[in-house]
Amino acid sequence: MPDQIRENSSPPSGTHDRFALVTGASSGIGACFARALAARGMNLVLVAKSRSKLEAIKAEIQAKFPRRVEVIEQDLSAPGAAERLHSELKDRGILVDLLVNNAGFGAQGEFWQLPLARQTEMLRLNIVTLTELTHLLLPAMIARRSGGIINVSSTAGFQPIPYSSVYAATKAYVTSFSMGLTEEVRASGVKVLALCPGGTATNFFDAGRFDKISFPGGLQSPEAVVEAGLRALDRGRSLVVTRFVNRMMLFVQRLAPRRLVARQAGEMFRPRGIANRQ
Repeated sequence: MPDQIRENSSPPSGTHDRFALVTGASSGIGACFARALAARGMNLVLVAKSRSKLEAIKAEIQAKFPRRVEVIEQDLSAPGAAERLHSELKDRGILVDLLVNNAGFGAQGEFWQLPLARQTEMLRLNIVTLTELTHLLLPAMIARRSGGIINVSSTAGFQPIPYSSVYAATKAYVTSFSMGLTEEVRASGVKVLALCPGGTATNFFDAGRFDKISFPGGLQSPEAVVEAGLRALDRGRSLVVTRFVNRMMLFVQRLAPRRLVARQAGEMFRPRGIANRQ
């Protein structure tokens, strides 16, 4: 991984062909990863469903940095998406040095009332595609004895969350999978990180049609989340929970009965309409 490269500088010798692949790169945390990695001297592969938004991010980055930016429009929640993306990378002759599995979404409501098809898409995007992309790209990193993977998880994965039960469960998987994989590849020169932000100022809550939720300390900026993630990866950490207030909340939860933690989370995430019926 290239270290601390000044903005507006040319990539140092030997890094001209280094690529970071960022999924969900059209906005929020993904777009911030793209900007930060370009500043560090990496070329980019940006993947999301909206080509117009990706092209805007590409233009913004290339106006500041002499980087190669590849745009791939793809719905990663569709079956077989990871294989198609991997084939596209091979067709373009791209070797991925850093994989940022950022794409994901959530939904709020009673599990049995939310559309099953939408929740199945969530499982495919948050778990299946993330796992498949990691499986497809990791062997080449191990062969080169270098590379990194950042899996964007969430503090939601540390406890059950009623009314976002599937989403929280997907993030529990991402955190556990990432930390286990870290140990498997520790001697290979490849770094794997589970990045666990709390509430972040992105379009996540609007896209998932969440009612307004108040987070202690308010929402963190996506730029701060990315900075914390890249700093933790540089240090070879396997897990980072962003912000002191989030770490304190998780510590307190460990001391409380799990049933009580789930009940309190349910009070926080219960949609207004459901609260009115009870």
